[in-house]
Formats: sequence, structure tokens, C-alpha cells
Amino acid sequence: MQKTFVNGVDGNFGKLVAEYVQQLIPKERLVFTAPDESKLKIYADQGIQTAVADFNSPESLAKVYAHADKVLLISMPFVGEKRRKAHKNFVDACVKAGVRQVIYTSVLSAGNPFNPSVENADHGYTESIIQNTDLDYIFLRNSLFAEAFISDYMRAVDSHEDTIEKNMGDGRVWFISRRDAALSAACALNDDFYHRAVLNINGHEPFTYNKFLEVGNKETGNNIKYVKKTDQELYDYFDSVGVPRNTDGDFSKSPIQATSDGMVTFGTTVREGYLDVPVSDFCRLTGHEPITVKYMFEHKDDFLLGDRHSTEK
Repeated sequence: MQKTFVNGVDGNFGKLVAEYVQQLIPKERLVFTAPDESKLKIYADQGIQTAVADFNSPESLAKVYAHADKVLLISMPFVGEKRRKAHKNFVDACVKAGVRQVIYTSVLSAGNPFNPSVENADHGYTESIIQNTDLDYIFLRNSLFAEAFISDYMRAVDSHEDTIEKNMGDGRVWFISRRDAALSAACALNDDFYHRAVLNINGHEPFTYNKFLEVGNKETGNNIKYVKKTDQELYDYFDSVGVPRNTDGDFSKSPIQATSDGMVTFGTTVREGYLDVPVSDFCRLTGHEPITVKYMFEHKDDFLLGDRHSTEK
């Protein structure tokens, strides 16, 4: 029997995919993986096949995927050479194992070489190496997750701050919920119509950061204002409050569970218009309307980012 593999079910995103995909695909056809076997027990106890997937070992990974029909690659939660190497090992293993189709969670404008985001280089690299194989694929180019910005908003509220500093200018973002992005991944794993496809996973409507704050303020009764900053000014601020520059840093004392490199360069990307992509494939892929920013603020406790807890070595 050909199997559908969901990697990274130990992570925040992977757990959501695991939840949604069980509603679409019989569990006897599913295999859930993580780098740490202890994180898989909850699924094994439910009768779902599990496997340890070591992205540092393409040979062992190819054996894991030996009977795979579709495999989901959730982008690794670190940035740079380490992530590119892990993704290359994954692709090599899929090719060797004869996997039919790879689903990859990418980002909007990943194919644009001028996109200034530090994340973009890794996603563009991964898309390119997959495209230059015989693998079938679906690239899910996700917009920015609203949860990250709602979490930052609530951090400011809890800290009794009146303002939030961003370098996004008046650029627009079609915020998507992480839940909707996970639903998209589950639906792609269950889809037999898309082949070598690139899909934009966008939210309901475009937001400048001012508009985002207006919705947040109205729904929560707060009055947070937007202070526009340059890239360097924002780096200086994040450094001052202990936010790590990259994913190798120490997040234990950081008030934000994201890197300053990622946030600053994504802000640049927004300001320069790279994420103002009005075309979305979300509804066609999932059959659902995306969750609105208004709804997420109304149910804010259900739409927070969560801690970074990668178990990948």
C-alpha cells in the first residue's frame, strides 16, 4: 500500500496538519514522522504508523520513504545553510526512494530573486532543487502567518506598551492563519489534480500594518499605534530587548519567538511590495474561505504563535 507521509508532526504546524489530514485520508494510509521518536508516541497509540526521519542522513531517510506516494516537507525552523542542507538531503532521499509527489510549504514570491527576505533564499533554493528532479510537486507559497503578528500585538498589550515599531511602511500583506496554511497542506496531500504546481496561499484581504492594528484595537478594546521604523532602527530595538538575530540564538529570554533577521527582512519585503500578491489558490484547494483577521482577534487565545521547539539536530 502506498503511503502518505507527514513530516514534522512534533512542531506547531505539523500538529495541525496531522489533525486535518486524518479527516481526509484513512489512517492506515498515513505515516507520521519526527526526528525524535518520543514525540511520535501519541500518534502510535492512535494506531497511526510512525517513523523517525533524520534529515541529516539521506540514506536512512530514503529507507523511511521506500513506500511513499506523497511526502510533505514542512520547511525546517532554522535559516541558512543548515536548512538548505537538510532540504537537499530530503529531496535526494525522495528521488532515491521513488516518491511520486512532494508537497513543500514555501513562501509568497519565493521565485523572485530580488525578494530581500533572508527566508526567501532558502525557499527559492528548495523549490529549484525539487524542480530540477523528476519529482512531481506542489509548492504551497504561504503568506505571512497572522498568528505571529497577533502574538506580537498581545505582547505589547501585556507589556502595557502604547506602540509597536515595524519597518513595513505602508506595504500590504494578505495575512493567512497558520491553521489555514496547515489545512492547505492536508488538502494538497489528498489531492490528485495538481501536478508540478505552484499555489499561492493567501488570506481574505490585504492589510497595511495600520489597518491590521485598527482591527486589533477594535476587537480587543486597546489602542496600540504603529511607529514606522527603518530596518536598522528595528534591528537596534530587537537587539536591545534580547531577540536573537538568527535561529541559532537563545530564545529563552526573548519576548518574541522569532528572529530579528526574519522579522526585519520580512518587513522590508512587505514595504517593497513583494507580498502584495492578490491571487490566492486557497479556496480552490481547500473548499473553504480563509479565516479572517477579525475572527482571529475575536478568538485571539486560539491564534497565538506558540514556542519554538524544534527537535531537529
